[in-house]
Amino acid sequence: MRKGLNDMASHRTHHPITVVGGGLGGLVLARVLHLHGIETAVYERDASPTARPQGGMLDLHEDTAQVALRAAGLFAEFRAAVHPGGEAMRVLDKHATVRMEESEEDGVGGRPEVNRNDLRALLLASLPEGTIRWGAKVTSARPVGAGRHEVTLGDGTTFTTDLLIGADGARSRVRPLVSDATPGYSGYSFVEMNVHDADARHPGSAAVVGGGMLFALAEGKGLLAHREAGGRLHIYCALRAPADWVTSGGIDFTDTVAATSRLLEHFDGWDERLRALITDADGPLVPRPIHALPIGHHWDRIPGVTLLGDAAHLMSPFAGEGANLAMLDGAELAAAIVAHPGDTEKALTVYEEALFPRGEAAAVESADNLTLCFSPDAPQGLIDQFALYRRRTD
Repeated sequence: MRKGLNDMASHRTHHPITVVGGGLGGLVLARVLHLHGIETAVYERDASPTARPQGGMLDLHEDTAQVALRAAGLFAEFRAAVHPGGEAMRVLDKHATVRMEESEEDGVGGRPEVNRNDLRALLLASLPEGTIRWGAKVTSARPVGAGRHEVTLGDGTTFTTDLLIGADGARSRVRPLVSDATPGYSGYSFVEMNVHDADARHPGSAAVVGGGMLFALAEGKGLLAHREAGGRLHIYCALRAPADWVTSGGIDFTDTVAATSRLLEHFDGWDERLRALITDADGPLVPRPIHALPIGHHWDRIPGVTLLGDAAHLMSPFAGEGANLAMLDGAELAAAIVAHPGDTEKALTVYEEALFPRGEAAAVESADNLTLCFSPDAPQGLIDQFALYRRRTD
């Protein structure tokens, strides 16, 4: 009997390197390691690459995500997927008065826009078949000694790994192994929506958004929008709201017609061209409370485990750094592993020494920009900040 149990234990699934989460950061990590002949097992809770929408446009920065894509050998493919004109931007007040406008040529440059779905598809196609374990939801993990961890999946199966990497976002199941920190509510919630084929069906909304990104801000709230390929507008209503607003704020988001009417009440007195971004929306309105980890989140070195992306430094989207940092995290962790073969702890130490200050700086910027966007004089604070960015790059 004991021999049988030992045989079963010896056949338990084991991976030298495991990534929990198949988002952009985890995929960059797997891709860079693959280029160096190091294979990883990526566990992703989604049943397939198309199980759910992955979000809208991303501006990929020269010093973060573009560095990662070069390390992944995918820079040319990324450039081919860039959305032309996506760096254009306009800032409006509640009266739809244009307070600042930049064409792609006028802007600071270096931040081309690409659709998140296209970018993820590019990364997935670059990995060997079988790298991703789809439909594999990690429910818990525990140390089993010598830096190894046992991971349990939603179906009750387990496996062990020498190196466990949490790339599993805001509600990371890996984070509790290294940190007691949990994300806190920022005080703001988004409501996400889309307008399809806007140029033909809703030319007014298409015109107010322009060719790239729109910020319309006033009174502690805003309408934020991106133009995507095919004339699609991806829109967020941003509101200062209590933490329980989504569940007890008086809006039934299962009833799209009623939810649209109630959401419009928050924008009473705003120009009808801006309010039309809400009434023109197709499909459901999706509430998204904005959470963030404490600024300066870090942890002591725990053998055999680390974090990247939102699992490590979740912040509000107002620095535009979430996906960019996640991708750089993945590339730099891979580089550290490659540079220190056979010495995982050295690799993780090197990686985390750069990770912590980088994440803290971005989190500070994100929090400051959140205040700017929703300050009493908005949108002037944001306009001043963009002017400062331009001076820094001139």
